[in-house]
Amino acid sequence: MITLVRRAAALCVLGAALAACGTSESPRAPRPAPSAPSAAPSKPVPSRPPTLAPGPAGLTPVFEHGPRTAGRTVALTFDADMTADQGPRAASGEHFDNPGLIATLRRLKVPATVFMTGRWAEEYPDAARSIGRDPRFEIANHSYSHYAYTDDCYGLPTVSRDRMRSDLERAYTAFRKAGVRDAMPYFRFPGGCYDQAAREELTAAGVTAVQWDVVSGDAFATDADAVARQVLDGVRPGSVVVMHCTRSAAPVTERAVRTIVPELRDRGYRFVKVSELIGAANGRA
Repeated sequence: MITLVRRAAALCVLGAALAACGTSESPRAPRPAPSAPSAAPSKPVPSRPPTLAPGPAGLTPVFEHGPRTAGRTVALTFDADMTADQGPRAASGEHFDNPGLIATLRRLKVPATVFMTGRWAEEYPDAARSIGRDPRFEIANHSYSHYAYTDDCYGLPTVSRDRMRSDLERAYTAFRKAGVRDAMPYFRFPGGCYDQAAREELTAAGVTAVQWDVVSGDAFATDADAVARQVLDGVRPGSVVVMHCTRSAAPVTERAVRTIVPELRDRGYRFVKVSELIGAANGRA
């Protein structure tokens, strides 16, 4: 009887100890209720598009081609030109857009950079928005008015020096109104004409001016094969090719592209956007 009482007392002591201290396992953190939402994953912060550092005295930098030794890459660029005073011509039926060209680039899976004027985006907002939201393309600035930033530039009307930056910024405003969310910080001078004064005026805009090293000759051309030959003869690794995205001024560009793209691919070239070439020039790609 005494033995049984002692065993019962021992069990009571053990039970009290377990109740007070828990089991020998490590304590576990309380779990959230089944209905509690988990923390939302953080979104990656988009990186800023690559640009070139300002030139001497802070001048707007000018980019003409990518590295020649970083592989066989080539950027096809297309100027979507429309001057500020060409609205009546568009209203009368002249086509400054080229949906067939954009469709061909998509079908051939060719990345491209479109240098667009603000006036073009106003005239064709649906096309501007479609191009701007397609990850295969990027939209860059070609001024609002397509008026020249120097005198004597292929007969183009000119922008006064004190209006150059506002003309550029007006184009970005037109892009946003058309639904283009992320236009690139790249600028192509109308006609490719610039001087030190123009570079000084655009310094505060923080853009990289983009020129080219291969002229396609598609403006007002009627022979698609001749345009294709000129491009194919001129392309080197890192080249930037200038072409146009306007049916009225460059009617054979789409046909030339159908020849240029497969031939350059057969030569081992890879098509890229201008941003990739600038990134490679900066050592970022």
